Amino acid sequence: MSLRSGMTAALPRHLHPGAWWLWALGLATAASRTANPLLLALVLAVAGFVVMSRRTDSPWARAYGFYLKLGLLVIVIRVVFGAVFGAPLPGTVLAHLPEVGLPEWAAGVRLGGDVTVEMVMAAGYDGLQLATLLACIGAANALANPKRLLRAMPGALYEVGVAVVVALSFSPQLVTAVSRIRAARRLRGRPDRGLRGLRGVAMPVLQDALERSVELAAAMDSRGFGRDGSAPASTRRVSGVLTLTGLLGAAAGSYGLLDATSPALLGLPLLAVGCLLAVLGLVVGGRTASRSRYRPDPWAAAEWITAASGVAAAVAMIVTAVTDDSGLFPSTSPLVVPPLPLVPLVGVLIALLPAWLSPVAPAARTGAVRRDPAPERIEETV
Repeated sequence: MSLRSGMTAALPRHLHPGAWWLWALGLATAASRTANPLLLALVLAVAGFVVMSRRTDSPWARAYGFYLKLGLLVIVIRVVFGAVFGAPLPGTVLAHLPEVGLPEWAAGVRLGGDVTVEMVMAAGYDGLQLATLLACIGAANALANPKRLLRAMPGALYEVGVAVVVALSFSPQLVTAVSRIRAARRLRGRPDRGLRGLRGVAMPVLQDALERSVELAAAMDSRGFGRDGSAPASTRRVSGVLTLTGLLGAAAGSYGLLDATSPALLGLPLLAVGCLLAVLGLVVGGRTASRSRYRPDPWAAAEWITAASGVAAAVAMIVTAVTDDSGLFPSTSPLVVPPLPLVPLVGVLIALLPAWLSPVAPAARTGAVRRDPAPERIEETV
């Protein structure tokens, strides 16, 4: 019996999408607490390695490269804006741009002038931080199945969950549509790059998005989306008030927990009360939605390990920020070599555990030829 259960646990299966999102949000929280380029590059490397190890060949798994390219664009834009409009920092001059005089009410803002290495590096650190946040969200999109994520939503958040899942799946569907249309244009000998290619790709992509919207609306209507259950209106109102109040309290408590200058009551106590009210609202609101679930995704040890590894990275960064944040925000004026703090380093490396300890997703068999097993059953019966 134990051998059979061990073989069943080792079989490929999909990890719960909530675990992937908790892991990615933990990495994003860690990246939001530092501007150290070494730690940010480490977060990028960890997220990329886990995505390469555990992503499938599904359409949404191809969105990670899109987020990386978007992050590079963000870094370039941030550096350009920092060099042209940023506050002047003394140091080594790279170039001198024509400077435009601004009125007194625009003090602290400049247009042109000397571009120093310190200014470029400070802008590059900020841009790298934002690019890392985008990469963490892209990792969650590439690893978590949006359909399974919607199926795991509580009944009280089903309508909101549909909107969130549709929004999160927009970029993977966009990448898939663009790739398919560009490949079709290449097969027809038409340009797929440059301005001419952009004009030829934009209209089919828009048409494909409209068709998907109509199909989604028809599918939601056929499945009874938006229809109320048998619970009275008072129950729905109580559920909405509890859930909204709890989420607002949890958001305010999270801000107070991360901000060291906020009052003590605005941190952990408010976060605990908000989470309690939100859970009560979800429990009460679950009675208003009558939904059946076919083979729900389990939450087993692999899910706990994945979620805890992302939370460990965030906790390590927050603890370091509270105790000694000198290594998290290296100086750019004067410019110094960024240090590599030990505690955040270990915390981010712990986030690598899902690359080995999470189950391997079953391979997609979209191109396999199915055989009808009916003849075999007939032969056996004969």
